[in-house]
Amino acid sequence: MHVDHLSFACGPDGLSATADRLSEQLGVASVDGGFHPRFGTRNQIIPLKGPLYLEVVEVLDHPASEKAPFGQAVRARSEQGGGWLGWVIRLDEERLPLFEQRLGRAAVEGRRVQPDGTVLLWHQLGVKGLQSDPQLPFFVQWLSPESERPAALQSDVELVGIELAGSPERLTDWLGGPAEELMPGLPLSWHHPSGQPGLASATFATPTGLVTI
Repeated sequence: MHVDHLSFACGPDGLSATADRLSEQLGVASVDGGFHPRFGTRNQIIPLKGPLYLEVVEVLDHPASEKAPFGQAVRARSEQGGGWLGWVIRLDEERLPLFEQRLGRAAVEGRRVQPDGTVLLWHQLGVKGLQSDPQLPFFVQWLSPESERPAALQSDVELVGIELAGSPERLTDWLGGPAEELMPGLPLSWHHPSGQPGLASATFATPTGLVTI
């Protein structure tokens, strides 16, 4: 288990403007990721150091976005003004069935059609948990080769902090164990506001210093 990526929903200024703003803060250009036909969304990718990336995502005026939990989640976050949607954990092929059993549901196929027409494929699980409790990560198990995944794009910007608002006990229950034990080195800290749980902030080490978003 490892953090695969962080997901940021665009605000009223739209996908390009949101991605440009985050790219300027981090000093890394974004890449057009294409669209998710099953979810009714599209994204841009900001490469990070290691097998990680930052996804900036926008909901489309598409029937799929009304039905798919991911499209619904992006729409709801964007209608709140945009911001952090959530964090995503990568599972291997052996571990995915264990989480399907734990959560009592089967993973769905995700796909993204990139600008050059190539298609990325993965299994996705747990978005309904994110919808009901935004502190909870959802899960992906990649089907496409590692060389074709977004994390293959690299930069010098490193994720060094994830701050969650909510309950460590709730996360432990969701994952089946403490996050720090299941993912050694996870840079996780907790913020305890009176409001909505979720991904409160992320901190990145850039060539010009630390940046917290």
